[in-house]
Amino acid sequence: MKHTLAQKILQRHTGDAITADGQIAVCKVSLVLANDITAPLAAKSFYAMGATKVFDKDKVVLVSDHFTPNKDIASAEQVKVVREFARAMGLTHYYEGGAAGVEHALLPELGLVGPGDIVVGADSHTCTYGGLCAFATGMGSTDAAAAMALGETWFKVPPTIRVDISGEPAPFVGGKDLILNVIGRIGVAGARYKALEFGGDAIDALSVEGRMTMANMAIEAGGKVGLFAADEKTLAYCSARGRTGDALLAPDDGAIYERRLAIDAASLSPQVACPHLPDNVRPVEECRDVKIDQAVIGSCTNGRIEDLRVAAAVLKGKKADKNVRLIVLPATPGIWKQALKEGLLEIFMDAGAVVGPATCGPCLGGHMGILASGEVCVATTNRNFRGRMGSLDSRVYLAGPAVAAASALAGHIIHPGKV
Repeated sequence: MKHTLAQKILQRHTGDAITADGQIAVCKVSLVLANDITAPLAAKSFYAMGATKVFDKDKVVLVSDHFTPNKDIASAEQVKVVREFARAMGLTHYYEGGAAGVEHALLPELGLVGPGDIVVGADSHTCTYGGLCAFATGMGSTDAAAAMALGETWFKVPPTIRVDISGEPAPFVGGKDLILNVIGRIGVAGARYKALEFGGDAIDALSVEGRMTMANMAIEAGGKVGLFAADEKTLAYCSARGRTGDALLAPDDGAIYERRLAIDAASLSPQVACPHLPDNVRPVEECRDVKIDQAVIGSCTNGRIEDLRVAAAVLKGKKADKNVRLIVLPATPGIWKQALKEGLLEIFMDAGAVVGPATCGPCLGGHMGILASGEVCVATTNRNFRGRMGSLDSRVYLAGPAVAAASALAGHIIHPGKV
């Protein structure tokens, strides 16, 4: 059988022959992940099922990133549970404080995920690692607890939608714009329990960070995974972060796809997802009259160094509108230090931004930028559901770092080329 990327990776981790979409396959996992919201539930379930040790102390990763630095007593208690579980299990990879960062930026940076891996995490945006050709997907805390104990889990082999993106994107059009366009085309349920497999010359040219941005939002189309072939760029990225033994990995010629989608990247302008769903996508030009109160640059979607460089290039030598709160959250301590070294943080602060620590922050309505009633935010985050970033009466527009930075300057959503 000719395999898609999803089928090929699953086949590597199971003794069952993968012969068709929809079959159930029990697979060994490469890594299990949880955070300060989901790990306490996983720990409770872990003990309730009678487990006493994890399957491999090097392959269970816990990251406290959502409500940290602890925003209140409740979050402090959550992190305490995670910390104590990590100590009890003798986990090699537990991260909080200055060693932590947004989990889906941190794990690739540490070389913990890569081509051909199966990664399961008690967080829906675990699919980010598909940008490195890992079959990576979110699951509930109880299922994650079982995977921590057993080192395996079951999957229904997903059908695959192949997305081919060709052409040279216009200036300010990056991975965020490409994935928003895909979601706008197929809808938030268009890939429900399906794999999204990306290819084409525009994808070949895209950076590994851009690919992770796209894979990150596969879940916003309902996708089980978002997958990119492992090419020389992938291998170089992983090698630079200490991984060894990775190899090129691509779908088989002649693999069968449920559906194919072709997109001309050259035809796209920067994209914006309007409230209150990620598939309510329009070109930035159609949103130019939307006044904003806040702009957020960061998150597991666009908080990497590449994103910060794009934003800084737009903001350099300029000031954010006096009516806009500009918040910048580098995604990991490593990214924070690199941004400092390159002078990006100074550019942000000179523009009037608040530069915060490596945390999820306001993305999930956590802290460091919660919206009041009637307020409008443009953010480089991944979800704009009603109440996602604060008040149920607030509105969130999703965009790439260039649009978010330009909008902070203008006081309303605007094409970066206009500033």
